[in-house]
This record gives sequence, C-alpha cells and structure tokens, in this order.
Amino acid sequence: MMIKNMLIGLSVVILALMTGCSQKQDTIKLGYIDPLSGPFANIGEHVLRELQFFVKDVNDRGGVLNGVKFEIVSIDGKANPQESLIGFRQLVDQNIQFLVQGTSSAVAGALTEAVAKHNERNPEKAIVYLNYGAVDPVLTNDRCNFWHFRFDADADMKMEAMTDMMAVDSTIKKVYLINQDYSFGHVVSRASKSMLGVKRPDINIVGDDLHPLGKIKDFSPYISKIRASGADSVITGNWGADLALLVRAASEAGLEVDFYTQYAGIVGGLSAMGEAAADRVKQVTMWHVNSGGEASDALTQAYRDQFPKADDDLFFLSLKHAIELLVMAINETKSVDPLLIAKALENSRYEGITGEVYMRADNHQLMQPLYVSTFKKSGGDGVTFDVERMGIGPMTDFVTQAENTHLPTTCNMERPF
Repeated sequence: MMIKNMLIGLSVVILALMTGCSQKQDTIKLGYIDPLSGPFANIGEHVLRELQFFVKDVNDRGGVLNGVKFEIVSIDGKANPQESLIGFRQLVDQNIQFLVQGTSSAVAGALTEAVAKHNERNPEKAIVYLNYGAVDPVLTNDRCNFWHFRFDADADMKMEAMTDMMAVDSTIKKVYLINQDYSFGHVVSRASKSMLGVKRPDINIVGDDLHPLGKIKDFSPYISKIRASGADSVITGNWGADLALLVRAASEAGLEVDFYTQYAGIVGGLSAMGEAAADRVKQVTMWHVNSGGEASDALTQAYRDQFPKADDDLFFLSLKHAIELLVMAINETKSVDPLLIAKALENSRYEGITGEVYMRADNHQLMQPLYVSTFKKSGGDGVTFDVERMGIGPMTDFVTQAENTHLPTTCNMERPF
C-alpha cells in the first residue's frame, strides 16, 4: 500500500510538472465574439483587424510572462444575443479565459449575464469579459458584475460631452432624434431629452423615432419626417449601415441638417456618406485619428502600414487600453488566473496616447478623455488624416478630460472574495 501511494504521489508530481511546462508553452487565448457575417460584418471584421494589430504589437514586444504570446480565437456572433451565447459556449468548451466583445449592447447584456452565471458555477474556469464598445450604461450600473470591464465610455458619458457642445451653440433650435430600436438606441434617446432639457430647455425636440436594428434599406421616409419637422440638427446613436444609409439619404434629398453621432468615423461610414459628411457630421469618441501628437500619428500610420489594402483606420482605442491593461495585470500578478487578473484590473491605470486612463473600481468603467469632433475636408489645420481615404477626416472641437466624465453609478457589485 505504501509503495502504491508513493507511485500515485509521484504520478501527481510528474503530471503537475508536465502541466506547468505545457502551460508555459501555450498561448493565452482571447475569445473574440462579434459579427463576422450579416449587415454588420464589416464592423466585426474591422474590429478584428484592430485587435490583431494591438495583439501583434504585444507579441512583437515579447508577449507576457517571459515570452508567452497571445492568440485570437474569433467567433461570428452575428450581432445577435442568441448566436453570441452559442459562441460563448464554444469559448467555455475551449477553456478560453478572456472574452473580447463590443458590438451591440444587447449582445453585451446577454454575455455579461452568461459570464456571471458561468463563473459562479465554475469558479475554477472563470472568464474575464473585456468590453471594448458596448456602451449601454446599465452594464456598469444596475447590471454591473465583477467579471465585466468596459474600456469605452458609456453612452451617458458621451452624451454629456456632446450636449455640452450643443448647449453653447445658439444656432440649434430644433432637434430630431432617430435611433435603433434596442437598448443602446433607447439610452441615446433618453439621454438626449433629459440632458438638453437641463442644459438648453429652449431647444425643441421635434421628433423621436426608433427603427429596427439593421433592417432598414431606405431611410427616405425618415428623412421626409425630419424635413417636415423643421429640425436643424439630428442626434443619432446609429452605427454601421444604419448610420451610413441615414446620412446618405439626407444628402440625396438635399436635407441640410447637422448630425450628432457616436460612430460616424467607424469603417463604412465615411465611404457611404461621402462629401455629405463634411461640416455636417459630428461625433464624440475616446480618440480619433487627428487627435494630435506624435504618438497618436504614429499609431494611425502603423495601422495603415499593417493593413494597406483595408482602406480603414483605427477607431476603438479602447481595444488598446484593454490589451495593455490586461498585459500589465498578467505581468503584475505573474499569472493568468482570472480572479487575480480581475482584481488587478480593478485598480489599473496607465499613461496612454491621450493621457492617463484608469479603471473605476466601483463599477469597472474605464475613465479617459473624450473628443468631440466635426468631419472636415483633409489637408487643412487639424485634419492630417482622412478616414477611409475619402478626403474627409475629424477635427477636434473640444476635449473633456477624464476627471470630468465621472457620473454617479448605481452599481452594487458583488465580489467573489
């Protein structure tokens, strides 16, 4: 019996050593779930290129933990909660510990709940959720959870910055709201009305439409309603084809209004809008290609050099923040244990190309500067880079510093320790 026990013990030791060696040689897998087919495939494919760009940079610098590299596993979530949950099960089956997603807050709502339930039932196989772009405020408020971290500003934070700019523009008299009919679109509509109601109660909201997500091919009926309302400005949270087709329909109808957006600069937008975007389309973002500074310009050019045929540009600086802070957490903890990584991310901060960014521990919302910009013809002051080689690029109107973007949170986070 003693010999048998010794043999069992020796086997356990050998297995542990073999496991340790294999883990050291393995890559760290990032599970990416976003649309790679359907009406928003161009967005998902573009974000995948951005993720590949930032991951390659880390790997070229030596990776983490003395040479361990990152690997991306991409899954088509089709911008659909049900399809994305199927993709999530694939990540679980592959024992992938880090989830990257950001296209669609509806998907994010389903995934954050799935991650929380999975981690509660399987703490030894926990998953950390890195949200680069799903900006429904509820994800870091009532529906916050310990395993979810958002690296983009939420919709309320962005609308605070946008309405600050609108509040000082005395030419704005009538505003029309048009948004996609899902959680994010509802937030933009609500925030627009409440914030303008406080900052500019004299502005009339002359329309408030919600339309199906990714289903409208012809926005001319909506353009007719906007024209009939007498609006001088339109606020929309639309993204992808829903934004491009909206602005193009306005241009084709000769409708001269300003569009206040959050995603005009993302791939496919400017190429569809064309010159109609110049001086008319504005956006609020965490960064843009003409934010300025040597580091920012170098980053923009490096992406163009890596993907010369894509004719697109970096948009989600939040992906860089997510990867850099994950790298710091792994090296700091000398581990890929999800619990240790999540605890390290809670108090993370680093100096990025727009200044210091830092994670709020109380709700896991990254704090960073926000840029409000207007698309202008390139070549002039402040417009070095055009977007999608369309001869038009964003020019900064003003910047809200990170410390000025804080909003109250209703998050009552439960921690697993």
